[in-house]
Amino acid sequence: MRLTILMVIVLLSTVSKGQTSLKKIDLNSGIYDVGFKHYVVADSTRTYQIKNDFNNQFINRPIPISIWYPAIIKNNNSKPLAVLDYLEILKEEEEWKNLPNEFLLDWFPYLWNTPENKTHLSENVNAFSNSTFLEKKFPVVIYAPSYQASSIENFALFEYLASNGFVVISSPSRGTETRWLEGGTTKDMETQSRDIEFLLKEIYNYESIDFNRIALMGFSFGGLSNAITVMKNKNISALVSLDGTERYNYPVLEKSPYFDLDKFDIPYIHFAQKEIPEEVLTSDKIPVELNYKFQLYDSLRYSNRYSYRFHDLTHSYFSSFGVLFANRDKRQDRSDDKIMASYKTLCLYTLQFLNATLKNVKEANIFIENKPDENGFSEMLISKKMKRSLETEFTYKDFNDLALNQDYQDLIPLYEKTVAKHPMLQLEEGMLNTLGLRLSFNSKKIEQGVNVFWLALHLYPKSANLYDSLAEAYFYNKDFKNAISNYKLSLELNPENQNAIDRLKQLSE
Repeated sequence: MRLTILMVIVLLSTVSKGQTSLKKIDLNSGIYDVGFKHYVVADSTRTYQIKNDFNNQFINRPIPISIWYPAIIKNNNSKPLAVLDYLEILKEEEEWKNLPNEFLLDWFPYLWNTPENKTHLSENVNAFSNSTFLEKKFPVVIYAPSYQASSIENFALFEYLASNGFVVISSPSRGTETRWLEGGTTKDMETQSRDIEFLLKEIYNYESIDFNRIALMGFSFGGLSNAITVMKNKNISALVSLDGTERYNYPVLEKSPYFDLDKFDIPYIHFAQKEIPEEVLTSDKIPVELNYKFQLYDSLRYSNRYSYRFHDLTHSYFSSFGVLFANRDKRQDRSDDKIMASYKTLCLYTLQFLNATLKNVKEANIFIENKPDENGFSEMLISKKMKRSLETEFTYKDFNDLALNQDYQDLIPLYEKTVAKHPMLQLEEGMLNTLGLRLSFNSKKIEQGVNVFWLALHLYPKSANLYDSLAEAYFYNKDFKNAISNYKLSLELNPENQNAIDRLKQLSE
């Protein structure tokens, strides 16, 4: 029995059975135990239909959420999970929650009912249910699955990242009105992007997540949706693409009203499949330019970007599901051993990139900057190219971010250091005057406001208005001695400053 599902999956006749296992992938877990939980929340801003119910009823859009995290395992309560536990989630997300498990491998066309795949169901994974979050702040990775795929499609990678100190959160790829996407359109992309943004809100329910260290990661169509999300949201620090469709279907990205390459200014790593053989290009009518064209990578200006090609991986094997369950294409697929070795390397490079960008680990930065052979990997396995970001214009807003980070202390040395690096930096008198007043009128931030005025007077020492504003700051905070002194300095520069005249008269009374 097999259910026909409309998906962008090519079912090839020239296939063979894969023989892999989680154990043979040999991912070395990190120092943390891994907790897992799955639940469903509703997005009340959108409506949705359960297509298999065959009625006209609309509900609030359900958002199934899977989350992996560094955990405390309580032996009397926590339950070790197996692959079958993840596939129970797959049934729910495919809206066949009550499907008997005996039909699992017959029902979903990307699993395949083979003896080898049946053995995967009982394999133990590295995650535990009913476990407690560690009380520590961890960076978070928000994952966007491939076309119409499950939140748990890359569970082995997610567990690996969680064991190394990351929280990973994912939801399935679903269409706008129903489970089905309409063909990889811009509308589909925008819908998945909104689901990603829903997760960006959901993470604020977890005290163990560091909201200043957020990365997006996606496979295939999820890479396309992540690219447009980065252009919409400035809270993202890094982007990982697992053979993302932004490489193959750039026009879908360009059609978005949010498309803006200059807003894509974060570190970006893209892992690509092997070159598609001529036989496959011809028989499957695939444009040959997909082997070499990468318009997004070439068009970005303000992002440090890294492009890796895995010479032993075809597209399906950038996910745990693909490595374990996908049938092999005799025309182009490597041996199972090579597929598993490459998937392990993919996981390692993903971890190092996230360690570099979200944790600023020195060794990880070196690893990512190295050539593959410098990290001990043959270029027969993986090859690399990279492009550096152009320097963006450094504005007064960027300087203010630096000043805020040091609580507006030592601003003159900060300015001197910054302007040496960015000689075109302009701090306008009016901006500094407004900022100084805004801070000073807050009784808890008078010191910071005064520091801004001293920087402003360092740059504009003949400004009567700045002395007058500094005096106002002291006046409103009842430091009348300093207020009088600065009103007088303002009058020396501008004897017609009526505000200073009136304030001094008021203070003398």
